[in-house]
Amino acid sequence: MSLLEMTGIHAGYGGANILNGVSLAIDAHEIGVIVGPNGAGKSTTLKALFGLLSISEGTVAFDGEDITNTPPEKLVEMGLSFVPQEFNVFPTMTVEENLEMGAYVRRDNYRHLIDQVYGFFPPLKEKRRQPAGELSGGQRQMVAIGRALMTEPRLLLLDEPTAGLSPRYMGEIFERITAINAAGTGILMVEQNARQALGLANKGFVLANGQNRFTGTGAELLADPEVAKSFLGGEE
Repeated sequence: MSLLEMTGIHAGYGGANILNGVSLAIDAHEIGVIVGPNGAGKSTTLKALFGLLSISEGTVAFDGEDITNTPPEKLVEMGLSFVPQEFNVFPTMTVEENLEMGAYVRRDNYRHLIDQVYGFFPPLKEKRRQPAGELSGGQRQMVAIGRALMTEPRLLLLDEPTAGLSPRYMGEIFERITAINAAGTGILMVEQNARQALGLANKGFVLANGQNRFTGTGAELLADPEVAKSFLGGEE
């Protein structure tokens, strides 16, 4: 049984569908990557999954339980965390205060989780007393991901985690995502840097016009001439 399974999802904004039957499934501890052109419905898929958009048709199951249109706060308790692309840190709070905010649902001693985040993102430890708004874009992304890890999610949802980052930080974020996954957290991410992301992926999903176009392992999609021509052209 898949950890996450979305089947025939229709969702959108203001009564207009962006998603027109999207389906995907990933197993526990896998990395799933959603790619496709602008407007394909990639970020909308994550928002619908995380209860930020109303699903008008289709179902979402997490560990066998129907979570369709479940509110985000309930999903966090169930083991999902979501890192949006923008406005994902509290800029006036320090790095460590941001991480503590991520533990707001916990009632136990979570100090070991902060130390674990610093293990994944060593630059944050030396900047832990610095306001997050003063950090580089790459370091702010580390804070955002670190805060999401404070609930010990079984599945981490990432919307464009490398958007706007320098090649150095892009590579570092991808390395850290791989390490987080290797430590036991499933990952489902939307990513514009499709070649690099598919290189990490156990499962890849190519969307176009709110529908599935291709599904396969990351390696299969990278090797598919039609995928390369239509969706990976122009990428180095």
